[in-house]
This record gives sequence, C-alpha cells and structure tokens, in this order.
Amino acid sequence: MKRIIKPRNEKERKIAGYIILAVVVVVIAALVYNFAFKKDPSKILNEINADVFTVSVEKPEHRDLKHQLLTSGSLKALEEAIIFPRVSGKLLKNVLREGDKVKKGQTISLIERDEVGAKYEPVVVPSTINGVVGRVYLDPGANVTTGTPVALVVNQDKIRIAVDIPERYIGEIYKGQSAWLTVEALPDQKFQATLDIISPVVDSLSRSVAVEFRADNKESKLRSGMFAKLDISLAEQKNALSLSKKNILENADGSYYVLVPSKDKKTAEKKDIKVGFKNNDHWQVSGIDENQPVLNFVFGLKQGSPIEVK
Repeated sequence: MKRIIKPRNEKERKIAGYIILAVVVVVIAALVYNFAFKKDPSKILNEINADVFTVSVEKPEHRDLKHQLLTSGSLKALEEAIIFPRVSGKLLKNVLREGDKVKKGQTISLIERDEVGAKYEPVVVPSTINGVVGRVYLDPGANVTTGTPVALVVNQDKIRIAVDIPERYIGEIYKGQSAWLTVEALPDQKFQATLDIISPVVDSLSRSVAVEFRADNKESKLRSGMFAKLDISLAEQKNALSLSKKNILENADGSYYVLVPSKDKKTAEKKDIKVGFKNNDHWQVSGIDENQPVLNFVFGLKQGSPIEVK
C-alpha cells in the first residue's frame, strides 16, 4: 500500500497550492495561444532570423581635429636655491619666514658663531636669488654647519615642467610649441605653456627624449611641487569632414572603406573612402557625402549582411 505524504503545516500547504496554480496558468495560456494564433509555441524561435544585424548609424561631421600627446609631471619653479650658512654656529634668528619676498643678497637668517672665549657679530645668511622664501628649515638655537640647509628660496614668476617624450614623436615637437597645463587644485583652469628645451639625445633605455616646458605664473597660482597634466598639441586640422575611427575599416591592400545601408536599408554595402588627418577618436574622410549614413561597427557585420537600422 502506497504511503501518501501530506503537507505538515500551513506554510507547506500554501507553497503546494501556489505550484499547482502556476502549472494550471501555464497550461491555460498555452491552450489559448494555440487556438488564438494557430501557432506552435515550440516553433517561435525558429522564426527568428539570427543573421539580421540590428545597427545604428552615424553621419560624417565637420570637426576641428587635433593630434594630441598627453603626459604629466611635477612643476618646479624657474629658479630654486637652497641656502646654506657661511660659518658654523647656532641659528640666532630667522629674519624672514615662508611666503616672504626676498631679493638677492637680502638677509634670511642670522648665525651666532660658536667659539669659546670669542665674541663676534652675528653672521648673515643671504639669499642668492630673487624670489620668495619657500621653506625655513630650522628654529633658533639649532646647531648649524656650512653644510646645513637653512632655507629654500624659489622664483615662481615662471614655472617649468620636465617630461619625457617617446622617440616616435621627435619629428613632431619643436621649440616654441604650445601646450596646456592643468592641475587638480584648479580643475577649471588651463595654463598655456611653451616648449623651451629639447634634449639632443635619446635615452637608450626608455627610448624617449627629455624636454622642458615653461609657463608664466605672475599670479602665483601654480606652485612648485604640484602634479600637473600636460596636453601637447602636435598637429591640427580645422573643419575636417570626419567619422569615428571605429567605423572605418581597412582592406587587405591598406585602403579604407565603410559600410553603409543599401537603398532599401535591408543590407550592408561597402563604400571605399580615403582618409586624411587622424587622431585618437576621429579620422578625416573623403569620397563620401556628409549626408550619407554610415553603419556603426558591429562584430561580424560585412558587405551583404542583412541589417535592421535603428
């Protein structure tokens, strides 16, 4: 005799009831669908054409194209001088503090000579450049020697940034070339810099050349030690008819083409084009009308592929 297992509690009875209800709904839905549409649900997938590509399009646009090189480095004042005392002894007094302007030869600190049985006038520690006191390293009473740094003086009227440029770009850089500086502390501001120094040698390990850009800093917004991003404009083409780089395809012989919709918009057709100025995102094109829609690249899409344009 078969044993009948019954739900043990109210919760299990509810779950069993939901399962039975779900099965009934599915069966009824299948019967209604079959009678209403005269179709076998198992054949629905077979009616979908898996070879049709759903694609979007873009049209060529006139753009100002720039070929840019992005790099970064730390800012340095045009002139920086670490100031040392001329004699050994004790630091008697700091005449100037951080942020004070200073002229060449002006006293920054005073040193008291430390010699038993002798008394001397305090010895001045002068600045060696015009600028601003960036750091005062010691407090009065500290022992100093001629090798002890007392202060840092910087001239930040101009700021400089040294970066390494990959060897392949050497032919595209030149003295006087413009670039834009940006720093995190001033995200909405750009500072124009000019290429001032190009090293005559290439580093054999990094395959790069050292260069230095300089920028005016009369308002002292940029500070020595800041991390900066440098946007170097290598070349520019204004008002160029262009397409997204990803939608331009290459033939086996090195020429280029794009895929466009056929007249009935049901298949993809190949159209040969020529390319000109290139940057990282867009390429200048010719041989195509600016009103001609171009298919956005989809993996597997090729000439003759059936398409459905969004």
